[in-house]
Amino acid sequence: MKRFYTSLFFSRRFYWALVGVIILFICSYGIPFLFNIAQIAFLFLFLVLLLDYIIMFSSKKPVDVKRELPEQLSNSDQNKVMLHISNNYPFVITLRIIDELPKQLQQRNFYLHARMKANEDDTLTYYVRPTERGEYFFNNINVFMKSPLGLVVRRKISEATKMVKVLPSFFSLRKYELLAYSNQLAEAGNRKIRKIGHSLEFEQIKEYVSGDDIRSINWKATGRKGGQLMVNNYTDEKSQQVYCIIDKGRVMKMPFDGLTLLDYAINATLILSRVALVKQDKAGLISFSENIGEFLPADHKAIQMNNILQLLYNQQTKFLESDYEKLYALIRTRITQRSLIILFTNFESLSALKRQLPYIRGIARNHLLLVVFFENTSLGQLTRSDVKDIEGLYIKTIAEKFEYEKRLIVKELQQVGIATILTAPQHLTVNIVNKYLEIKARQAI
Repeated sequence: MKRFYTSLFFSRRFYWALVGVIILFICSYGIPFLFNIAQIAFLFLFLVLLLDYIIMFSSKKPVDVKRELPEQLSNSDQNKVMLHISNNYPFVITLRIIDELPKQLQQRNFYLHARMKANEDDTLTYYVRPTERGEYFFNNINVFMKSPLGLVVRRKISEATKMVKVLPSFFSLRKYELLAYSNQLAEAGNRKIRKIGHSLEFEQIKEYVSGDDIRSINWKATGRKGGQLMVNNYTDEKSQQVYCIIDKGRVMKMPFDGLTLLDYAINATLILSRVALVKQDKAGLISFSENIGEFLPADHKAIQMNNILQLLYNQQTKFLESDYEKLYALIRTRITQRSLIILFTNFESLSALKRQLPYIRGIARNHLLLVVFFENTSLGQLTRSDVKDIEGLYIKTIAEKFEYEKRLIVKELQQVGIATILTAPQHLTVNIVNKYLEIKARQAI
């Protein structure tokens, strides 16, 4: 008995019809002949309601619903979820489906509508965009069904609890991986990188075609070919070490478009590591805050990408000051070969940089260091806004001061010979991949 009344609901159509019958009864006090009409209307409504109840609850399995989820979700991307529905009724039904989404998505009013013919199968698709890494639990699926009469609503709860992991953005990883294999990585950015000079690794001798660098002509091979121009073909130098260092301190907790700066750094690290591995370089990873977190030595083994992905999955920010002295000591003792070191961090003031500058310069003495930090896009919007009062002028002046300090930080680092990228969070991946290609082309490592 409990199964029936917990699954029984009434539609708006029923309540509006009931209101109409009540109004007829009220009006019959002044107009007596309406009383008989009101009685007939009430009896008709009751019979239709009973009929609707019988046809809706006559089937033990009214609909079948199955949720199809990916094994893993990609952070900050649109992930497809499908609901496969089968209508077992011999008539048309209207469905309202409420899928109990993970609490991290914070969608309190999510539902889907569908209208299905008798014994029809259908698939509904929707997309979720997670903004946090971790374990996401999809819970039950609630299906509310109405017949063509539309008075009674039957609810069916399908138990479909499932946990999926949200990993760093591997959708973007696939795109950049394909571009890396096709040697079109530069075209993924805002500009093409002009290659300067040759790499030191010789690959092969081939026939000259239009567009080849005439400085690469191999005159000895040309002579042997009887006049057919032959050129030396070079490839990027391989087996160089590329370390991505992620600051997990409080400065990386700042949110932007639903993600923290740490998430942007993690997504960029994942893509850059894959690009480096495709280019035959060795990729490694370090995370730190008040203590050293993870240290993954640079390698180009087949499982290295999976190791990086699993380490990045569990990284979280802390509200403590990062210890650059411990980072410098780790790099000095554990990374003995000259490497490209990409430091993802954030400095909001020149004084914050100067506190850490001795350690940053110490790292740069033995390695090629690239410091990556972020523009505050909200401040940029304030500096471009129109001033309407004294308060607005004060706010705009302060915003311009902070923006100017960001440019001073870039200048301070460049004066001591440290490469720097100051970027908006949404452009981080493109800018870091372009910079890596530029460094490879200049043979700077």
